[in-house]
Amino acid sequence: MSRQPPAPPRGARSQRTRSSSRFRGWLRHHRAMCLASARRLLRAPIGSLLTMLAIAIALVLPAALWLALDSARLLDAELEESATLTVYLSHGVDEAQAGRIDEAVAAHEGVARTRLISAAEGMAEFQQALGLADALGRLEDNPLPVSIVVMPLDPAPEAVRRLADSLESLSGIDEARLDLAWLERLRHLAELGSRLVLALAVLFGLGVLLIVGNTIRLAVESRRQEIEVVMLIGATHAFVRRPFLYSGAWYGLGGGLLAWGLLGLGNQWLSVPVSALAASYGATFALPRLGPEGSATLLLCSTLLGWLGAWIAVSRHLAEVRPR
Repeated sequence: MSRQPPAPPRGARSQRTRSSSRFRGWLRHHRAMCLASARRLLRAPIGSLLTMLAIAIALVLPAALWLALDSARLLDAELEESATLTVYLSHGVDEAQAGRIDEAVAAHEGVARTRLISAAEGMAEFQQALGLADALGRLEDNPLPVSIVVMPLDPAPEAVRRLADSLESLSGIDEARLDLAWLERLRHLAELGSRLVLALAVLFGLGVLLIVGNTIRLAVESRRQEIEVVMLIGATHAFVRRPFLYSGAWYGLGGGLLAWGLLGLGNQWLSVPVSALAASYGATFALPRLGPEGSATLLLCSTLLGWLGAWIAVSRHLAEVRPR
């Protein structure tokens, strides 16, 4: 009687097959729950739209303040480029001495470039600025000193202040005055605005969590018996929680899209009067837009907030569900 050869071991192959099958089943369930939660929201379009609109309103204000702060940063950068020092020379300095002092200032560390203004040029600019050419023209002597306009390499207020103190120690210089000393105040206001936007973003983010959490809580209560049945046959909390998480993500994504649309409409509505106001001051200014990165950030944050709000609500209520 011939003996049959032993069968080859199939444990590793069976394990790989079971693992891949479970993974494919997990993906199929995620895809099914994603589509089913979207269809469930579409079956109640008015209620879903109202929830998404509430989320959008909670997102619009911090996003609009962030855009305003971004435009303030652009203005701050432009002011930094125009930050200058005015160095006033001592009275009695002639043109030759003024030229040598200008060369010494230009060679000083931290100075990008200089412009020498004679006393006559300074008086002409002063008359043009004030419109008092006739009255100032009757003065017998020119009271204005020779000055040097200095463009610093580092426009930061601290660096410009150190440069002013250093230039005042040079011979022939009477005073170094910072023309944009209020730039530091503007930076303090920008920092205050950043903290305000952060605080409002956290506050309204909590509002989004409450909106989504309350909506998902009502959905859990309406399907309480269904949840109890599937838990009786062995469904895990993750299995039960999955459709509600996708619903929360859909709410957040829809609210983010509505907020993006509201911001675009607001930009179009305000762009014409803002441009007209800037033109009346002889300047050009355009309201900032979100752009691709800002839009992606807004949609990602809104979707994550919706998902997190649903997770908190479902986890809290699943802990209270006891199958009977």
